[in-house]
Amino acid sequence: MDVNADVGGKLTALQVMQDSPVIPVIVLTDVTQAVLLARALVAGGIRMLEVTLRTPQALACIEAIVREVPEAVVGAGTVRSAADAQACAMAGARFVVSPGYTHSVGQACRDAGLPLLPGVATGSEIMAAQEDGLTELKFFPAMQAGGPAMLKAWGGPFGDVRFCPTGGVSATNAAEFLALPNVVCVGGSWLTPAEALERGNWAQITALAHQACRLPRKLA
Repeated sequence: MDVNADVGGKLTALQVMQDSPVIPVIVLTDVTQAVLLARALVAGGIRMLEVTLRTPQALACIEAIVREVPEAVVGAGTVRSAADAQACAMAGARFVVSPGYTHSVGQACRDAGLPLLPGVATGSEIMAAQEDGLTELKFFPAMQAGGPAMLKAWGGPFGDVRFCPTGGVSATNAAEFLALPNVVCVGGSWLTPAEALERGNWAQITALAHQACRLPRKLA
């Protein structure tokens, strides 16, 4: 998808994945910082933002970005229960990312009209997600679970599945993942380094986003 294309209305998981080569995995504790960070990423061409539910302030940060940065498309990560999914929908999230998959999380996302990228690390988990109609999946933790070699192996039995590897993906190995025919995008935290957040170095984050947008990928 062209990064300038309209993303109003209901999204699909594939649209979320296609928008740019990298989905930033974001941990936030400050609402003001959340808005400034979102603006910096959007300025660099990255608008699909995964704000993880790893802090007590995460939902408030999602709400603030939705309210203050309409150019961003805010998703919620680290969603582990149906209650999490429902809370994210109430906060204004447009998509959901989970570290694993359960039927109840999948049903809650369907009920809320939210596309879901569930985490999988085994063939059985892929099959469970497929049984519920999901074919765009997050490979997590990517490096620890086999890296590019595992995705290559899955290309045979799961040729109809498209992946977003996350976990151990960095600026140095992202291109290797993106060169695979079953990888649409990657997820990573390197676009939002803690030091840049602490110092308010938004120009650095915008530059990192620009670099990420230029990463080549085989499947888009």
